[in-house]
Amino acid sequence: MAILSKDEAQTILKKVLSFSTADECEVTLNGNSGGNVRSARNSISTAGASDNVSLAVQSRFGKRSGLATCNEFDEASLRRCVQRAEEIAKLAPESPEYVPLLGPQTYLASPGSFAARTAAITPDYRAEQIGASMALCDQKKLSSAGFFSDSSGFVAKRNSKGLEAYQQLTSVDFSISVRTPDGTGSGYAIANYTDLARFDAARLTRVAADKAASSVNAKAIEPGKYTVILEPAAAVDLLSNMMDAMDARNADEGRSFLSKKGGGNKKGEKVFDERVTIYSDPTHPDVPDLTFAGDGRPQKKVTWVEKGVVKNLYTSRFWAQKSGVPDIAPPGGWIMAGGTQSTADLIKGTAKGILVTRLYYIRAVDPQTLLYTGLTRDGTFYIENGVIKFPVKNFRFNESPVIMLNNLEAIGKPVRLGGNLVPPLKIRDFTFTSLSDAV
Repeated sequence: MAILSKDEAQTILKKVLSFSTADECEVTLNGNSGGNVRSARNSISTAGASDNVSLAVQSRFGKRSGLATCNEFDEASLRRCVQRAEEIAKLAPESPEYVPLLGPQTYLASPGSFAARTAAITPDYRAEQIGASMALCDQKKLSSAGFFSDSSGFVAKRNSKGLEAYQQLTSVDFSISVRTPDGTGSGYAIANYTDLARFDAARLTRVAADKAASSVNAKAIEPGKYTVILEPAAAVDLLSNMMDAMDARNADEGRSFLSKKGGGNKKGEKVFDERVTIYSDPTHPDVPDLTFAGDGRPQKKVTWVEKGVVKNLYTSRFWAQKSGVPDIAPPGGWIMAGGTQSTADLIKGTAKGILVTRLYYIRAVDPQTLLYTGLTRDGTFYIENGVIKFPVKNFRFNESPVIMLNNLEAIGKPVRLGGNLVPPLKIRDFTFTSLSDAV
């Protein structure tokens, strides 16, 4: 039952709404079917599958709201779910940030968000892919730990004001860590796709295996400020944290890197290097996404940063109405425009620097400057005259993506990671504060 058609889902939602006695009611169905397989030390350790559909009912009486959920769809269970939501709503305090439910909306089409090949993945296919990964590591006398997961699902919404939404999605995710027998060399690779056609576990494993083999006997060099090349897997978390912070309310209330002294925010100001352009587009063929937000607002193409200038901030519906600013939902994924150079090309153009495969254990230090700390991991290398010379011991870093994007040397060709398009970045004066024994 995990994947319901639009008609099947909306039939259930119409029935649920017919049971409501609330002033306003919104119902959402989420369905997901998928599986996973995990390996450790070149052996499968766990495998599993899930298949579920859940219903959420939000009932409102005036400014009071209640939420109840269930995953049984006989009439009696649906009635009980609606009744629970209404009972909770009547007991709840009034919300000081109440806004009415949305009426009918128009949504973009994003047919690329669902791939039939991905939805048809079988346990045998998962085993074949992780098996090929483990076999490659066995041949190279390396030890691996991998995780492969896939899912296909849908989201359907309907409310008493006439809003109706439905969309299907699929995804494939794979990550692999590879170690040398003595544990001194480590490599890593990660990927995610909508369509299975682009996936190849063995290819990704070769990348991680090569990193592991070439990262043994790492040398310690002094911490300090270095020119770095951040591979997409190293850049994605810092950039995602920055995108999560582009909230208008936090900026207006003084809690953000986009807050202005004396009040207000930096929308319209140049905050980054002029080569930085970041946007979201739920219909993008490489990173298709939901075309509606959790509250039913349409998702459209939005430019967040253009040539270094902050163009838009996202808001809640309440804050948009209170502040009189554009009502823009937060993006699902984002796209950073880049060039045509690969990571290898960026290395060739570097006189001296450090290649970073991955950043790990990232923690916030100062939200008003977006300063973060964390560790490099799974392959860190010294570059000289356009060539990787030797592996180096890992570092702890202290860096802000805001400062980082003002110290740009070059931007490479974006690749998909975590539902985003992320380029490799060459950054000057990246701050390493100490050495780490992490591998």
